[in-house]
Amino acid sequence: MNNQTPELIEIAKEMRRVSDRLDKASKSMYGFADQKAEKEREYRMRLSQEIMKVRATGLPATLVLDVAKGNVADLKYERDLSADTFKAAIESLGAIKVQASLLQSIHKRHTDL
Repeated sequence: MNNQTPELIEIAKEMRRVSDRLDKASKSMYGFADQKAEKEREYRMRLSQEIMKVRATGLPATLVLDVAKGNVADLKYERDLSADTFKAAIESLGAIKVQASLLQSIHKRHTDL
């Protein structure tokens, strides 16, 4: 049987598209990881500065951390959002890998027929 059936050609084209998506997604992961780390660093630095400011006001020590965290809540939001975006990107990359694996299995099955 001819291995160049239209179905096999389409599967090969789709495998190429998925491969390109996988390559692009894996390269973008570095950007997400960098952003996640940067947001974490920014939040921690600003939180420590805020703790020192709030402590200097004479507020009871048991309240200092809560007030300081409240004052930098926007940075915490950005930090959490970047962490969740990174997790979503990892899951998306995994889904693309599964799709690639499925296409490879289908391709192999077609070539074995």
